[in-house]
Amino acid sequence: MCFGVRDAIALAKSHAAHGPVTVLGPLAHNPAVVADLNALGVRVDPSPGGIPGGTGPLMITAHGASKRRLAALEATGRPVIEATCPLVRAAHRALEKLAAEGCFPVVIGQRDHVEVRGMTEDFDEHAVILNDADVDALPAMARFGIVAQTTQPIEKVRRLVERCRERFPASEVRYLDTVCSPTKSRQQAAVALAQRCHRVLVIGGRNSNNTQELVATCSLHCERVHHIESAEELRATWFEAGETVGVTAGTSTPDSVIDAVERWLEEFNRFQSKLHSTDGR
Repeated sequence: MCFGVRDAIALAKSHAAHGPVTVLGPLAHNPAVVADLNALGVRVDPSPGGIPGGTGPLMITAHGASKRRLAALEATGRPVIEATCPLVRAAHRALEKLAAEGCFPVVIGQRDHVEVRGMTEDFDEHAVILNDADVDALPAMARFGIVAQTTQPIEKVRRLVERCRERFPASEVRYLDTVCSPTKSRQQAAVALAQRCHRVLVIGGRNSNNTQELVATCSLHCERVHHIESAEELRATWFEAGETVGVTAGTSTPDSVIDAVERWLEEFNRFQSKLHSTDGR
């Protein structure tokens, strides 16, 4: 689990010890984490774009929020707890800097992701791109300022930046790297892992962007990739004798979930799979 998510969870638990807390969206895109927090009195608001009812504290997730959103929350008079990851804050500052210098703001990422919404909501004009078709749909501008959702694969980001430069040769295209270090490390490790394994298990929530990207990356280098959320989803029929099995996990996956998967594999002596791990611990 990355430090941004880990710190946000610790902060939520600390405040929940004094009373119920409403979190504006999942603190982590992982069902095990959400269930654990719910048991402690941490409620996840299902519509993080609105203002939930009640009187208790409101908490911003590690994914961050726009200044407009924060102002609206503070206007309720309720305590607002900030758990924004420092690397997400840095991405906000990078986009603000580019816009202040006269660049048209562009974010490489998922348009409806809470992190991307937080980065773009303060700008009346901006663009979000994720593929070549999105680049082709961009309006012509004299200057573009590009950043990325922190969990996007760095190679995809670099390719799209170059695509923008090719699409608009007369424009100035500036790019500030905002992909976080944990994401880069896991993507690089996943490539090496998938290249040497017969099968790869990717552990993480199905709605977790960085986990989905790990699945896609591993699938480029290994034919047998399984995306699982927990050890309960493992099936003995997946494995063949003599296989080398790789294990990796998304940045919001708890160590306890990874440990449970590794124990399952270690106890599966029948196939004597070689176990490698890139969970970053």
